[in-house]
Amino acid sequence: MPEEKMHDPFKPKTPSIPGVSAQSPQVSARRPQVQPANEPKPESKPIGPQGSPFAAVGIAAAVIAVFIVIGMLSYRSLVSSVRSRHAAPDTVESAPPVAPAAAPKPVAPMLVGPGPIATTAELAKPWSSREFLFRGHVAIDPQPAMVVKLPSGQYWAFSLTEPFGTCALDYVTDLDKLQSEYDFHASHPMVVDTCTKAVYDLSQYSAGSSDGALVRGAIVQGTGIRPPMAIEVQVEGKQVVAVRGE
Repeated sequence: MPEEKMHDPFKPKTPSIPGVSAQSPQVSARRPQVQPANEPKPESKPIGPQGSPFAAVGIAAAVIAVFIVIGMLSYRSLVSSVRSRHAAPDTVESAPPVAPAAAPKPVAPMLVGPGPIATTAELAKPWSSREFLFRGHVAIDPQPAMVVKLPSGQYWAFSLTEPFGTCALDYVTDLDKLQSEYDFHASHPMVVDTCTKAVYDLSQYSAGSSDGALVRGAIVQGTGIRPPMAIEVQVEGKQVVAVRGE
């Protein structure tokens, strides 16, 4: 009796497909790779500065150190500034005090004659003088004039415009100026013509008045028509008063 082939349930029969040759499939069973027991385990790498808690701590420490340095520099700057502010008053106090500037002397108003033109106190010294304006019978506007106290105690007034001209006369009290600018050696003040450089001496008389009388202010150097035009003055109490001109 032929042996009957038993069907193995663990080996299923390969199905037959028309047109495909029946071959036994090659099944490769994959087995899990088992590491041998005696093989050494891979060493774990040490944790580096990146991505570790130690890196964060190092960065924080660096930031704190920078802030500490900045704070120290700011503190030193503040201390230096405070010291300089406290030292400034000492420097100012040590400087010598500056004397206040002398107040300018008040200028007396220009008086106009005929009328009071000066006081006897203003003309107390010999050769002292005072300028004023005088309104004569010829000129419409007041003209500059001057009164001088002579060493004899007499007051003499005259016009500060050259006779029959327009040049200004000047009363020079600086004797060195008379020598350097007018080449004239004098022992007392003189009247000069700023245009012609003529020199007039109020201590001397000279002819020149329209009525033939002598007039003070003889020409002692240079040329001119006559002495300065005289103005009559009188003393009334403490006032020197201009009365009339030539």
